[in-house]
Amino acid sequence: MLIGCPKEIKNQEYRVGMTPAAAQEAIAHGHKVIIETNAGTGAGFVDDAYTAIGAEIVGSAADVFARADMVVKVKEPQPIERKQLREGQILFTYLHLAPDPEQTRDLLASGVTAIAYETVTDRNGGLPLLAPMSEVAGRLAPQSGAWALQKANGGSGVLLGGVPGVRPANVAIISGGVVGTAAARVAVGMGANVTVLDRSVPRLSYLDDVFMGRLTTQYSDKGAVAELLERMDMVIGAVLIPGAAAPKLVSRDQLGLMKPGSVLVDVAIDQGGCFETSKATTHDDPIYEVDGIIHYCVANMPGAVARTSTIALGNATMPFMLALADKGWKQACEDDENLLNGLNTHAGKLTYYAVGKALGIDVVSPKMALKM
Repeated sequence: MLIGCPKEIKNQEYRVGMTPAAAQEAIAHGHKVIIETNAGTGAGFVDDAYTAIGAEIVGSAADVFARADMVVKVKEPQPIERKQLREGQILFTYLHLAPDPEQTRDLLASGVTAIAYETVTDRNGGLPLLAPMSEVAGRLAPQSGAWALQKANGGSGVLLGGVPGVRPANVAIISGGVVGTAAARVAVGMGANVTVLDRSVPRLSYLDDVFMGRLTTQYSDKGAVAELLERMDMVIGAVLIPGAAAPKLVSRDQLGLMKPGSVLVDVAIDQGGCFETSKATTHDDPIYEVDGIIHYCVANMPGAVARTSTIALGNATMPFMLALADKGWKQACEDDENLLNGLNTHAGKLTYYAVGKALGIDVVSPKMALKM
């Protein structure tokens, strides 16, 4: 199979879909790899690192999309990229289709077989290709929020960890999953007063044990969220429903409960965001203010630490990429139901129920798509 990796063109996105190590593994399996020139530079991988292991450097993304049997990326294809996709081609990347009807329509029109990192599962029901970026985004969230709290950025001027004689910031993290746990680790380490909310009592028990009393756990319901908003300096939204639009947990009216200059960090923004007032931002212009509350809603937070993120993502995606290349997508998905769960579109049909529900589009089952 000919595997292609274009340079990411989303604003301030420096990650790359294939590391030299992943390319080398693919070549060792008998496949050909083409990489757009300078695709890996932002993550510290120069073209020579790819040619040294036998990959071919091509001059443009158009070359990659025209030639590749499988396109491996990081972020969802941008409009100019979607126009170059075609039926019979495999697209392996993050998609986040539920809040993005335009992208969904374009992928269906192209006929491409699109497999989304964020809906591939594992035997325990986890999301192995989302988890490493969730770890990164979770760890970035408190430090990004701490920056937004600075007065020069419109925040309240509260130092996250406080100083002797001055209380630390109060931080609420909504959801104790991968993102929430990573965010709690950093926020606690920075000295904040941290509360984690979740609807899973076993998860709250786990966090209570792991953090040994260094944070507060609380069952999440509407009343608990509203009560906490009055006291919080920062709220981190970390809720995920696999493949589906994120639930709105804080309404615009509730912003009035918060102290002026408090910060909302929406890590769920890729899935539409979990605050009613959230809208996607970029690293160029990461924050905005609504009713006196600062919002940090960067849709590709891990892109800020491209080297770490690229290596972590490459480690996770490599086995699945090799399975798709070695067996073809149909056989690979027949052999691995967890990979089949990643199938979002094929031959003009939507194959992921949560996306269809969110966008009002008819869905065929992934198993039916295998027969098409």
